[in-house]
Amino acid sequence: MHCRGIRGATIVSANTRESILAATEELLVEMTKVNKIEIKDIAAIFFTTTPDLDTEFPAVATRKLGWPSNLALLCGHEMNVPGSLPRCLRIMMLVNTEKEPDEITHVYLGEAKRLKDKTALSTGGNI
Repeated sequence: MHCRGIRGATIVSANTRESILAATEELLVEMTKVNKIEIKDIAAIFFTTTPDLDTEFPAVATRKLGWPSNLALLCGHEMNVPGSLPRCLRIMMLVNTEKEPDEITHVYLGEAKRLKDKTALSTGGNI
């Protein structure tokens, strides 16, 4: 068994507690659904937001979903890079799995889909 990272990102509609939690829940559910993840196999989850999102910790959404309270969670802010997407929430989920790296599906919702653009690294955009 390997520990694999699964990336996800979305844009939060507003800097409110409700919006942050709703966007986080949607992204977490989609990441687990698409990758057929059982919650017991999640090793840890890292959440980051752009500095313009500061009214709630995204990790609180796992509790609202009823996920275990002993799940390792960490929240932080992204670097404030000029030209980056505003109100962006990112997730790095570490999962114990038998899947190979090419079997993992990274999930980008809405405007955050542009983060998947392979040219972002060379143009100074988001990753």
